[in-house]
Amino acid sequence: MTLAYDGRPYEGWATQPSGNTIQDYLEKGISEVAKQSVRIYGSGRTDTGVHALGQVAHFDVPDGLSMNAYNWLPAVNSKLPPAIRVMDCEEVPKDFHARFGAVTKTYTYDLCLAPVLPPLSAGLAWHLPRQLDADSLVKALNILQGEHSFQAFAAKRGNETEDTDYVRVLSQCELVTTEVGYKIIFSGNGFLYKMARLLTGSAVYAAQGRLRLDDLKSLLDQTSDLPHGRSPFCAPPDGLILDHVNYS
Repeated sequence: MTLAYDGRPYEGWATQPSGNTIQDYLEKGISEVAKQSVRIYGSGRTDTGVHALGQVAHFDVPDGLSMNAYNWLPAVNSKLPPAIRVMDCEEVPKDFHARFGAVTKTYTYDLCLAPVLPPLSAGLAWHLPRQLDADSLVKALNILQGEHSFQAFAAKRGNETEDTDYVRVLSQCELVTTEVGYKIIFSGNGFLYKMARLLTGSAVYAAQGRLRLDDLKSLLDQTSDLPHGRSPFCAPPDGLILDHVNYS
């Protein structure tokens, strides 16, 4: 399934005791259609308030159900709240896994520099009426691109054991101009917990003159004791969108 959702009403992707997550609503909807409990597996987690245009998830159709992918799409959507939608549904080989088969993921982050945040952009962009320097923002993004240990740009989940757990390849860190500001595009082979938001926050800090580019560079590839500290700022979830996931 390819999924799109407005993350504002929900507590992120992963199931929670409250039941107010994307995964919770999807599993409930699919299970109602199947008339039995069904577990789904996503390509990765998104935080509370983070949106998606191309999240990917898979589930195993219970034995005895003959519905095809074309029929699953409207059936599941009829059980979901309006802010969550299955945009596409297709049958895949039995060895497909939405998380472990993902090759790259692309996130975008919208920055609004207008003096007043348009009401229809509330919750969908980070409002930055304080001017920032676009050239410095590009330089900051160029520093972040490539293969690095991003330990300083990750919030801990508590299950990390080795320094290599933090190594990722950012193949794209690009700045695109929009009508009201900028869009940052991050593509990589994987993202750590809150990594995209911490990268964005640090790059914006640099573009506002609040973080030297040399200090930003020193945050990369640190040893486990983090002698240069952690990323100084985590951007809000508002402007972050999981745009798409690529598979081999």
